[in-house]
Amino acid sequence: MTKAIAELTLGRQFLDNDSPNIRLSYNPHDISIRADKARITQVISNLLSNAFKSIKETGKGGTLTVNIENRDTGGALNKNEREIVVSISDEGRGVDSKTLPRLFSKFFSTSSKGTGLGLYISKGIIEAHGGKIWAEKNADGKGATFTFSLPISEQKPLQI
Repeated sequence: MTKAIAELTLGRQFLDNDSPNIRLSYNPHDISIRADKARITQVISNLLSNAFKSIKETGKGGTLTVNIENRDTGGALNKNEREIVVSISDEGRGVDSKTLPRLFSKFFSTSSKGTGLGLYISKGIIEAHGGKIWAEKNADGKGATFTFSLPISEQKPLQI
């Protein structure tokens, strides 16, 4: 999973002369999950694209940070349940408090060029994989953080 995210983050489809600084933070070992690689890649690509656009709209540049964690869910009955948590933070224009609850709604967009389907589809993909997706305003007031979590399966993993 971390390899796929690194490839997308550093991939040329997002980079140009006005690209923000990129910070990728993860444990050096790859994390394996059972998932549809194309669909999870679609989610990551959408979140990265939105973050890059948000930073560019400020006209000031900024940093995009991707953080990947493998963490304990604190599951009931002392089960050793784990999940992968991927957070994409930007120093873009941020998200208005009134907008935040509607971000994952069908046809809702904060951009004049957006269709309002990217985050809606991303939510459906993550939930279909048993995960969660959410957005938060950054504590420092600069930008937003979009996070999703997916369960780590104890069955034979698929590399993505």
